[in-house]
Amino acid sequence: MTSPNGADEILTIIEASPARRMMGVAMLVGLGGLTLYLAMTSAPGFIWQLFLLAVSGGAIWIGYRMWQATSLRLELTSEALRCSDGEVLVRIADLEALDRGAFAFKPSNGFLMRSTVAGPRRWYPGLWWRMGRRIGVGGVTAGSQTKTASEIMSALMLQRDAG
Repeated sequence: MTSPNGADEILTIIEASPARRMMGVAMLVGLGGLTLYLAMTSAPGFIWQLFLLAVSGGAIWIGYRMWQATSLRLELTSEALRCSDGEVLVRIADLEALDRGAFAFKPSNGFLMRSTVAGPRRWYPGLWWRMGRRIGVGGVTAGSQTKTASEIMSALMLQRDAG
C-alpha cells in the first residue's frame, strides 16, 4: 500500500534477465558436473580428487544459490533500495556514493554503492552483495534496469543534498 507521501511507491525494479539467469546457473552447474566427472575419471591422485570434488560441490551449490537469489527482484522507492524478500540494501538517506564507472569493482551490468552505515554481509549471487559499507548490484540483471535505477538514485541523492 502506498503512503500518502508516496514513500512506498516503487520507482523502478531490477530483476534477473531470464536468459542470463538460465545461462549463469547452467554454467555453474556445468562446471560442477565437469569437475565431478574429472574427479571420478582422471584425477592424478587422492588430493586432486578431493580438490575436484570440493570444486564440484561448490559450483553446484553456488548454482543453486544463484537460482534462488535471482528469483527475487530489487525495488527502488524514494526512501530505499530493497529486495523483494523485505531486506533493505540501502536507505537513500544513508547513501554516500554511487559508482557505475567502467573501472569500478562492481558486478557485471551493475553499480557499486557506499553507505554511511555498515550492514551485515550478504550475498545473493547474480543479484547483489554487501560487504560492510559497500553494496554491489548486478550480475545477471538487465543493464538497462540497473542504469535506470542508478540514475534515479543519483537524482534522489541530489534532491536529498539540496533540501
